[in-house]
Amino acid sequence: MLDLFISTFATLFVVIDPVGCAPIFAGLTAGYTPAHARATALRASLIATVILIVFALFGKALLAALHIELNAFRIAGGLMLFLIALEMVFEKRTQRREERVEKVKHTPEPHEDISVFPMAMPMLAGPGSIATVMLMMGHATDRASSLVVLAALASVLVLSLLALLAAHPLMNLLGSRVEAVVTRVLGVLLGALAVQYVIDGVRGSILGI
Repeated sequence: MLDLFISTFATLFVVIDPVGCAPIFAGLTAGYTPAHARATALRASLIATVILIVFALFGKALLAALHIELNAFRIAGGLMLFLIALEMVFEKRTQRREERVEKVKHTPEPHEDISVFPMAMPMLAGPGSIATVMLMMGHATDRASSLVVLAALASVLVLSLLALLAAHPLMNLLGSRVEAVVTRVLGVLLGALAVQYVIDGVRGSILGI
């Protein structure tokens, strides 16, 4: 159970990347009052939590309805996560996030609600995190292990909320260079995990597991 919790927590932490989301949130809420920024962070975290829990609980049933095997989803999810890892290592993910920030900043509405887009989706509950939570729930063999996966998900989301709430002080503390180093290290780890997902999916398909 502990191994499952650590594996799920580490994978979701790398994919959701609270440290990477914090500077984006700080940029999007630069003109907000502290109270407005806190409310936006809470709203974004709540929406992302609902989305990920729904996919965690009902994602497998959705795959069954679409006649998609879990091993196929493991392979597809692994490939998707590997692409995210490449973007993190070569800073493409950060560049894309910054482009989203500029698009939102230049909209006519000066106080557009950014809690749904881009914070909740795709930054917190993006394709990578949805695929990951479904994959980890696929490793859960009983109710207890399912609760462990949900507990790891809740832990990462709580840390993400804390990172958003402390976005401005966190950016002042870390600086852009430290953030770039952390993002690249997390990208390498995510790449290794993604390859493992693909190996598990191929092995499962061949052996009929």
